[in-house]
Amino acid sequence: MKLTVVGGGSTYTPELVDGFARLRDTLPVEELVLVDPAAERLELVGGLARRIFAKQGHGGRVVTTSDLDAGVADADAVLLQLRVGGQAAREQDETWPLECGCVGQETTGAGGLAKALRTVPVVLDIAERVRRTNPKAWIIDFTNPVGIVTRALLQEGHRAVGLCNVAIGLQRKFAARLGVAPAEVHLDHVGLNHLTWETGVRLGGPEGENVLPALLAEHGAAIAADLRLPPALLDRLGVVPSYYLRYYYTHDEVVREMRTKPSRAAEVAAMERELLEMYGDPSLDEKPALLAKRGGAFYSEAAVDLAAALLGGGGSPYQVVNAYNRGTLPFLPDDAVIEVQAAVGPQGAAPLPVAPVDPLYAGLMASVTTYEDLALDAALRGGRDRVFRALLAHPLVGQYAYADTLTDQLIAHNREHLAWA
Repeated sequence: MKLTVVGGGSTYTPELVDGFARLRDTLPVEELVLVDPAAERLELVGGLARRIFAKQGHGGRVVTTSDLDAGVADADAVLLQLRVGGQAAREQDETWPLECGCVGQETTGAGGLAKALRTVPVVLDIAERVRRTNPKAWIIDFTNPVGIVTRALLQEGHRAVGLCNVAIGLQRKFAARLGVAPAEVHLDHVGLNHLTWETGVRLGGPEGENVLPALLAEHGAAIAADLRLPPALLDRLGVVPSYYLRYYYTHDEVVREMRTKPSRAAEVAAMERELLEMYGDPSLDEKPALLAKRGGAFYSEAAVDLAAALLGGGGSPYQVVNAYNRGTLPFLPDDAVIEVQAAVGPQGAAPLPVAPVDPLYAGLMASVTTYEDLALDAALRGGRDRVFRALLAHPLVGQYAYADTLTDQLIAHNREHLAWA
């Protein structure tokens, strides 16, 4: 089996490699190809990847290359983990929206739109080259904003599934609090990427006992603290929102916080410099503890599970992925991309039936879906007016004056990445 990681020079990659090494019985990778145009980073990451495989007794071969076409040729699956513009662009995404009193964040709001506009054309170009070189390969997208990027891939007919680590992170944390194995925990996970709610936590599978009420009664304060949301909110909702809902439910508080502390991009950039220095140490043969602070917890396990299921070699029968709605949530268009539990196999991902969704969540999902429609249109066709319409539609922007100012800011900060600007 050959797996290719586009964006293989990312500091995330050793987390992924560690998962491939540990879970080789689930996903027997014979050749792992890391593709990245940043040659120096790629060699540091590739060297550590080889040492991780060797230490754990994995017989697979690690190849590094800047040649995308060669890297994806004959691959069974291609994982996308890109950051167009790097941490410098992320730093901008997280700062200029604050000037209008809007959340500055890399996957939602104005910053998320900027990332989508930079990313979608690049990902579609990569996917088309994968299709020309290797039309049977599955594309697994971990590139944010996952929902918009996955929809772009699917509507162009690519064999693609979107992946996020939010659900698997919550599954692992709930399992630890319940004192059971993670595989015993099935989430009633519903929403859009980075806009999700856990409406049930079931033991043993989709039909298992829902222990969410008991979990909230016993651990609600700790869960809320982990999500940085008020405990009273979880008490009143009776569900567990994703961490990203804090940008909606406590928007003004988050903006005040962001204005008084270094950006997450600055923190990550400093961490990446330290990690790359570690990766260059020839004695390092395992992922360093610092990597856990970089983000992407359990990404490797989710990626292994998904790739194994798509390639027919195993993996969990039910997984939380990003896929076409196709009637699963009747209040959204069939071609909306939703994030729910799905049956995953060689034919792709088929969302499981979802219980009726509380209008409190359905309304926000419908609003953000409309924004994502407009965002994708702006990413594909460009133009100031399309950017403005997407920002005006976003619940975290909404006001005319803000949308107008943020449109100019977005274009000014991203001109080098926008072919039409």
